[in-house]
Amino acid sequence: MSEAALIALDPGTPSAAATLTDRLFEALQRAIVEGELPQGSKISEPELARRHGVSRGSLRAAIARLEACKLVERRPNLGARVVELSAAQLIELFELREALEGMAARLAARAMSDAEIDALGALLEQHRQQIAQEQGQVYFQQQGDLDFHFRIVQGSKNRQLIALLCEDLYHLLRMYRVQFGMRSKRSRQAFEEHCYLLNAIRARDPEMAELMMRQHVRASRRNLERALA
Repeated sequence: MSEAALIALDPGTPSAAATLTDRLFEALQRAIVEGELPQGSKISEPELARRHGVSRGSLRAAIARLEACKLVERRPNLGARVVELSAAQLIELFELREALEGMAARLAARAMSDAEIDALGALLEQHRQQIAQEQGQVYFQQQGDLDFHFRIVQGSKNRQLIALLCEDLYHLLRMYRVQFGMRSKRSRQAFEEHCYLLNAIRARDPEMAELMMRQHVRASRRNLERALA
């Protein structure tokens, strides 16, 4: 894909450069999260610049953003690489998820409006149809507002939680969710757990919402442990 194809604006304008970097960042982010650029693989600037038909300056700006959201890391004498966590680091990350997303679910049961809860239910119905099309083998959620977990964290209305789980750690967590969770035999069960969680939020039951979320993330962690084994 050429630079001209990535952006329809005049490439001489600042807004055009920013838009190009945004689109390049999104393309590389998707490639990392979905495993096209494997964990631990070296980031070759010349190769990626040729593949995407962009300047090295645009590419470096996009890579800097990938570093900021913890998908790329720089190692001494090795350059930039796609992040790769050890098994122990991954388990710690999922333990953090269990605690923080449990808290988010508790707060969401109190803070989400009826309209937001209805919209969450409509999103789950879309997910149900998608799982049926995939014959229960894949539960792939698009990022942001199309992601059930993202919506619940947003629904907590807690700015610190939102900054941590929807910004700082979101893409790193999503990478492991996509590669180990969304494409697994746990798809149907994960969807059912989402339904139980929605019911707890709809019932305005903070304790049950937190319990359902913690159990859900814990089950995902155990699925990850089996995959790593």
